Amino acid sequence: MIRNVLSIAGSDPSGGAGIQADLKTFSARGVYGMAALTALTAQNTQGVSGIHPVPPQFVADQISAIFADVRVDAVKIGMIANAAIAEAVADALAPHRGIPIVLDPVMIAKGGAALLAADAVDVLTRRLLPLATLLTPNLPEAAALLHEPVAEDREAMARQAQALAKLGPLAVLIKGGHLDGDESPDVLAGPEGLIWFEANRVPTKNTHGTGCTLSSALAAEIAKGAALTEAVATAKHYLAGAVAAAGTLSVGSGHGPVQHFHTLWPATEGQPT
Repeated sequence: MIRNVLSIAGSDPSGGAGIQADLKTFSARGVYGMAALTALTAQNTQGVSGIHPVPPQFVADQISAIFADVRVDAVKIGMIANAAIAEAVADALAPHRGIPIVLDPVMIAKGGAALLAADAVDVLTRRLLPLATLLTPNLPEAAALLHEPVAEDREAMARQAQALAKLGPLAVLIKGGHLDGDESPDVLAGPEGLIWFEANRVPTKNTHGTGCTLSSALAAEIAKGAALTEAVATAKHYLAGAVAAAGTLSVGSGHGPVQHFHTLWPATEGQPT
């Protein structure tokens, strides 16, 4: 059976992040993707120049329309933009407890633009974290959720992952891509304790949408029945391949997108497969 996965997130017209990245990832990972838009953005590989939030009730209407007709096997939540939308998403999902939810707390774009209003952090923490099967913050996002300094080493990462897990999600995956050094470790805090996932850093500037892509891959694997540790290992391996193959694309002059279909499209000669 092909699994159905719903993304609740914002739009990136350049195609590298947001709903566009989510749908590409769902397809690449073999699940049927659906999307409820929370915001339109004007952005490209160089940055975000505008955000137009969708009215909260219409966000809820989109989610309700899906659940009224389609079996949903997992949900991925990305950009929610503001507190009112966060409340609407929480209210719309509350009747559907038991469906796995991967929550990627999108707060800051790759170019530095704020994608989450300050007053929404409290609502996200109070309403959405307890609904989440897996929370996937990067280091700055984890720090913002805890109102703490950004972790600078593995010890701080582990401590913050455990602190976030106490706020309601079943498990927390803190991504270590912002750490200094040649490695990019992630730490999973969940029912089995702390588990580290290691990876070498890929030397490229083309990392636009990596967080969206990882969280969507996680939702796809969980929808297919993978256990959390298995889902993280598979999704992280997929993302590493997508980043390594980013050079086969020629999109924009800033932080380019990853190659979501690196396992499906023939690689350009001389480029990674």
